[in-house]
Amino acid sequence: MQDIYPSRHADVAEFLPRLDPVVHSDWSEDAPISRAQAEQFDRDGYLVLEDIFSDAEVAFLQREAGKLLADPQALEDETVITEPGGKEVRSIFKIHAQSDVIGRLAADGRLAGVAQFLLGDRVYIHQSRLNYKPGFTGKEFYWHSDFETWHVEDGMPRMRALSMSVLLAENTPNNGPLMLIPGSHKAYLTCIGETPEDHYRQSLKRQEYGVPDEDSLAELAHKHGIVAPTGKPGSVVIFDCNTMHGSNGNITPFPRANAFMVYNALSNRLAAPFGVDKPRPEFIAARGEPQPIAPVTGPLMEEALA
Repeated sequence: MQDIYPSRHADVAEFLPRLDPVVHSDWSEDAPISRAQAEQFDRDGYLVLEDIFSDAEVAFLQREAGKLLADPQALEDETVITEPGGKEVRSIFKIHAQSDVIGRLAADGRLAGVAQFLLGDRVYIHQSRLNYKPGFTGKEFYWHSDFETWHVEDGMPRMRALSMSVLLAENTPNNGPLMLIPGSHKAYLTCIGETPEDHYRQSLKRQEYGVPDEDSLAELAHKHGIVAPTGKPGSVVIFDCNTMHGSNGNITPFPRANAFMVYNALSNRLAAPFGVDKPRPEFIAARGEPQPIAPVTGPLMEEALA
């Protein structure tokens, strides 16, 4: 397969044109989001949905996240990632397959239906995780485009995927919220440096390869600015796979947590990696024959406990 988004090959970073649409469906009255929301996602590369879950559903998700974080030994060992230099849980991967509650959340029509519309295809979960940034000790996530890594290290062919972050704690300007560079998704920024073998073992704690150079980041930030969407628990931040994003460390006493799902178009299933010999493990990037999601309606509690 031709590599139309080459990266980590040259000594100098460059901006390449985006060769894929951002919104893959034409808006109509029966779309799951408004025309203005679809236009914002196309323009800015992100969208925030609020008040789509009830207070009871939010509390249900928070209780489940607490259970998972309290007993990481009950989960697949390799999927539990701790903070660099510490024992606090940073992320739990493949969480939709290890928790019926999160699995039900990933299939919910209020999320999966929006993903299907934006990506113009049936969708499946490429990656899921519970992100936890504990108070005082939660470390930063450096700036990056997810697609650059998913393309180079996983073999995702095209920009036809998106992420949804369901906030499980209040995200404030102070506790390390997600930061995005709106409009950065319109060009593909290549990265410098050959990827080490089994790079994922280090990158899940602190990424050093597949990160943009400072000059290019500064150019993007000066051109587009930086936003940090905040919100109450239950808010959903959606962003395109190529939107540049990151987050600061959390030195407040207020933890930050979110359930994070990556939806990929069924037609965009993974091929061989474009920049490494060995693909990353299944718990990071779903391979093989993907199972498309059949969106589910109704309260989260009923289906998850059925």
